[in-house]
Amino acid sequence: MLNMPTLTPFKRGAVQPMVCLKSGWALLKDQYWLFVGMSAVAILLGSVVPFGILMGPMMCGIYLSLFQLRLGQPVEFGNLFKGFDYFGESIIATLLHMIPIVVILVPFYIIFYVSLFLVMPGGFQGNEPDPATLLGFFAVMMLFAIGMMALMIIISIIFTFAYPLIVDRRLSGIEAVKLSARAALGNFWPLLGLLLINGVIAFAGVLLCYVGALLALPVTFAAIAMAYEQVFGLGETQSPLPPPPPVFS
Repeated sequence: MLNMPTLTPFKRGAVQPMVCLKSGWALLKDQYWLFVGMSAVAILLGSVVPFGILMGPMMCGIYLSLFQLRLGQPVEFGNLFKGFDYFGESIIATLLHMIPIVVILVPFYIIFYVSLFLVMPGGFQGNEPDPATLLGFFAVMMLFAIGMMALMIIISIIFTFAYPLIVDRRLSGIEAVKLSARAALGNFWPLLGLLLINGVIAFAGVLLCYVGALLALPVTFAAIAMAYEQVFGLGETQSPLPPPPPVFS
């Protein structure tokens, strides 16, 4: 039975970005290359189907493996494909993630190209564009682009915990997204810091002919897993522990 998010408590202001990064590296350093391979396959398979339909199960497989590693359970490459056990719910979460992105991007590109056509030579008027007009156009488009990037960052933060919640608490896709949004907004600024740190690491990897970005992926995933643990703890993925022995006075 799926858990309801109202029964899943979370902590506000609990995320510590640098602690997440250090703890994430400490978690996977002994099996780092295994997670490099898993991350590479996850990104490759998640990209071959339109709209990232397979990205959800792949991300679930990554976080499931990280949680198992955190709990001291054995992890092997095949664990990645256990993410397909959450196929339906992960697709729902992925689509809910994609819809606002499409809603933001499509109007922006339509406005950009239509406006560019109007101000460039050969537009409806057929006149040479005024340099001041072009400068103003690109300045306005730059402001729109900055606003769009800000919205994309907010959306990314809101969905930070969606896949981990599906795996760990076995929530439905919709409920995982709702709870992720609540918890992410309750930890917004620390998560923004973690996102920026991960972005800097990814950008440094891109400078190394994109190979470094692939090598950085496991660390960024592990940092998010640690942030999830700081906010929610680990729930359904934990092995049940025996009750403590009785204490006799």
